[in-house]
Amino acid sequence: MAERDLVIGVDCSTTAAKAVVWNAAGTALSMARCDFDLVHPQPSYAEQNAEDWWAATGAAIRRAVQTVDAARIAAICVTHQRETFACLDADGRPLRPAMLWADTRATAEVEKYGTDEVHRLTGKPPNPTPAWYKLLWLAEHEPETLSRTAKVVDVQAFLVHKLTGQWRTSWASADPLGLVDLSTFDYHDGLLGQVGLTRDQVCELSAPGALLGTVTADVARELGLPGALPVVAGVGDGQSAQLGCGIAAPGTAYLNLGTGVVSGTYSGQYAHGVEFRTLAAGIPGGYTLETFIGGGTYNVKWFVERFAGVDTRALGLELTPEQVLEAAAAQLPPGAQGLLALPYWTGALTPYWDHHARGALIGLNGMHGKAHVYRALLESIAFEQRLLTTGAEKATGTPITRMIALGGGSRSRVWCQIIADVLQRRVDVVAEPESTCLGSGMLAAAAVGIHDGIEQAVAGMSATGRHTDPDPAEAQLYDGLYAVYRDIYPSLRGLFGRLAAVTG
Repeated sequence: MAERDLVIGVDCSTTAAKAVVWNAAGTALSMARCDFDLVHPQPSYAEQNAEDWWAATGAAIRRAVQTVDAARIAAICVTHQRETFACLDADGRPLRPAMLWADTRATAEVEKYGTDEVHRLTGKPPNPTPAWYKLLWLAEHEPETLSRTAKVVDVQAFLVHKLTGQWRTSWASADPLGLVDLSTFDYHDGLLGQVGLTRDQVCELSAPGALLGTVTADVARELGLPGALPVVAGVGDGQSAQLGCGIAAPGTAYLNLGTGVVSGTYSGQYAHGVEFRTLAAGIPGGYTLETFIGGGTYNVKWFVERFAGVDTRALGLELTPEQVLEAAAAQLPPGAQGLLALPYWTGALTPYWDHHARGALIGLNGMHGKAHVYRALLESIAFEQRLLTTGAEKATGTPITRMIALGGGSRSRVWCQIIADVLQRRVDVVAEPESTCLGSGMLAAAAVGIHDGIEQAVAGMSATGRHTDPDPAEAQLYDGLYAVYRDIYPSLRGLFGRLAAVTG
């Protein structure tokens, strides 16, 4: 028989499912991706058909294993978009579209039920992202849905049930829903009761890296997997990225330059504050302290699609519009010749938690063009990350000396240099682009003995590639610009609230 020395890491994210086959060194041997739809039926709504998660995940797994020796696969593990949940009937069928992390309809529930005590219990400052507030919205606006709900599930739990028939998940996957007491890593009965749920309506919790079950015979045949394949408890995508970046101790932070910009560091002790949100880490008993900027590459894509007007195909260039704009922006000095941006295209999360906040351009004049705005957008996210990183350091008393970048934005050398200069810290870029998926591969490898433990899998399967050191002269210029930047939101905060009141 072939040695079982490979694992599958699955990442069921906001818009696609990916399946990657990993070896013991963290090398991707095969990968497949399948997209699915995200709909916005109203401006503050974000929904999906939960069955699409399974259709895309199954297709990605089936394609990924076609080019490897499936008999060598030892385990599978799932990471996923966090805070997203589905309400299911007794047969496991969705009763309504799943509500996503990006759904912000529950603002009234946040104002009514978001308390310091809920923050202390869950580690989540009051904001519309955790599912708990959206469950309160359902109780108010769709009580018939909750009365018919047999199970409320996170994305991993839904997929694990499809794979194994078991209603199980990890506490680090359920935690972002806002139903878990982080001092015990168990559901909090008071939080469940407040939304009208019982423990029978949620999934059994296990530690990250625990065995949740085995793939059923029918599913194994359908997907081309070995029989009785172990399914290992994964974690949410942010915590999985932390593992994939090789972070298992304090002092280093990952920086995911994706649609939103997520940065987190590891802590062995529980802490909570408005400067970060706290989640259960991929290492059992540990915590991820995380900051979040809602508008990352989302802001850049918005500008490129709506305003940039760069048609590289018409110009006969083998470049993306972003690459052309980046080349132009690189010719400009720090501060884009007096133009600063506030990156709150999707509101402000850490540390302000203001869903009325909006984006702004400050200092516009007639000399500014597309390159100036593009550079200002990149710099604004770097400035905001400095605000968040230094705030988290102050709150925890633990310095962060190194950033490990991943995500689509990490491919931009210009942006990485801006971040290094603004934060005055070295920025390393992960060697493996699919580091979020790699984290789930690490948990699978540790669970079946390919590595001796999770920390050993993290050390043995992660690596970084190129790095960027801060330029002292540029860093000094950015110091002065940052002093201006950090006063923009406090100066506009009242106006944002007034604008929201007028426009509804």
